[in-house]
Parts: sequence; C-alpha cells; structure tokens
Amino acid sequence: MQTRLTKLLDIQYPIIQGGMAAITDAVIASAVSNAGGAGIIGSGGHDAKWVKEQIALARQLTDKTFGVNIVLAAENKDEIIEVVCEERPTFVTFGAGNPIPYIERLKNLGIITIPVVANLKQAKNVEAAGVDALVTEGMEAGGHIGRQTTLSLLTNVIPTIQIPVIAAGGIADQRGFKAAIAMGAEGVQIGSAFLISEECPAHINVKKKIIESTDMDSVVLGYTIRHDVRGIRNRFTDDYLALEYSDAPREALKGKMKGVYNKAFLDGDVENGYIEVGQSLNALTEILPCEQIIQKLVKRI
Repeated sequence: MQTRLTKLLDIQYPIIQGGMAAITDAVIASAVSNAGGAGIIGSGGHDAKWVKEQIALARQLTDKTFGVNIVLAAENKDEIIEVVCEERPTFVTFGAGNPIPYIERLKNLGIITIPVVANLKQAKNVEAAGVDALVTEGMEAGGHIGRQTTLSLLTNVIPTIQIPVIAAGGIADQRGFKAAIAMGAEGVQIGSAFLISEECPAHINVKKKIIESTDMDSVVLGYTIRHDVRGIRNRFTDDYLALEYSDAPREALKGKMKGVYNKAFLDGDVENGYIEVGQSLNALTEILPCEQIIQKLVKRI
C-alpha cells in the first residue's frame, strides 16, 4: 500500500508506532520497522546518553527506517536534540511543545520532521515552518490529549493542509486504519496496540490490565485545569477525580500526577499508578508480536 507517507519514509505500510515515554526502546522500534512500519524510539523519561545508545542498538537490529520522538516539554530536550543531530535518524516526531525553532536545523541535516498537532491552527503553523508531514492526534489517544476528536481533526485539517497528514488517536484495529485512509490521511500513528505487543517493555501487569479493560474504563484526568491526560480507571484515578471535582482549590491537584506513570508502566502497580492508553480499549484483546499487529491492520487492504 503506497501513500505519500510510505514514499517519504521509504516504508512498506503507512503505519508509525507512537513514541511512548519510558517504554518505546530500540527493540520495539526495530520490530515495527522490520514488520514494514516505522518504529520510534521514545526519548521521554530518558537522558541523552540512553537515546544515543538506543539509536545505535536500533541500527544493529534493523536496516529499515526508524525515528526518535522528542518531548519538547522535557528539561533535557536540547541535549536530546543534540544527539539526534549527531546520529541523524531518518525522522523525528515532536510532542508537548513548539517544534518550529528546531525545524530548519533538523531539515538541513536531512532529518525528516513530523510534529504532532491538536488543531488546525497548529497544523498551519508547522506547515508554514517547512515540516515534511504532521500527525493530527485526537482526544481518543492515550496520555496528554487535546480537545478535538480524531474524526473532527481530520475533517478540519486535511482540506487545508498540503503536506501528508497522519491520523492518530483511538486507532487500534483495521477498521480505524481504513477509516483514517478513507478520510484522506496518508497514514496512521498507533500507540496503544503496540503498547501491549510482545516487544514492548511495559510491565506485564499493565498489558493484562489493558486487555481486561473495556470502553467504560477510559477516563480523563486534569480536564478542569486544561492538563488533560487519558488513561484507565483505577484506585488512583478515582481519588484524583474525586479531588478534581470537589470544592478543593485547583492547587490541591499540583504534584498528584508525579511518578504515577512509571509506577504503573515500570513497577507494575496498576491500582496506584496511571496507565495512559487510548480509548479504543475493546479492540485491545491479546498480546501479539509487532509483526502480527501490523498484518492484522493491513490485511486485505
């Protein structure tokens, strides 16, 4: 299946693996790339040395395209960007910040730039800055989210933007993949389906909890303070939401999210940690290798 995205990245299928913090290393990235998609090393939660090591490892594990996700809200973002400029992976994706100041430098080094956006204004701004493609991520996605749905984002963005648009947010099976392509997207970015892959280093308790969960277990924390984060309902989220929608001052929420991501994904505490995962939970039913996940997405397309 050929689209402008497959041509841009020289990949077989128009599928990018989301760069999830702490749990998308060279092993999962290379597995996705070897299966015909484009894997991503997630720099979030790591230092520059780790990113450099993972890029080197990925090059040992695959001769295919792979990228690096840069979290622009991270304090060490400049160190990460220095490593990316030195190592020159095929592409980078950006999240949680303004990528425009970095675009020219990366492009001059031959690195393909693909920021994640949450509305049409952002899409227009990054297109004007010269990025190669962009990801529109709807609020159905796991983790930090915007306030438009995937469908409305594609409706609003695609007619106006000339560069390739990649759909993200709640796309977890072949139906979602087909729908995004039918809307005019040149590909999809998928996180949650790969989160429960065999190659993903997320704690097994997290994978089992995701598989056990249904659509009614998806919750959003921080809506009232415009710091929306989607994940799975548990003891921690019940306590957080009770506080958020109480008469307590908003300052009472400060620091409540600190450390809960790693407590779930690394330590395996699925009641007191926070499992950030997308809304299409009913489609996430089994742990499979990345190759099988991709084949199920593209079968008969």
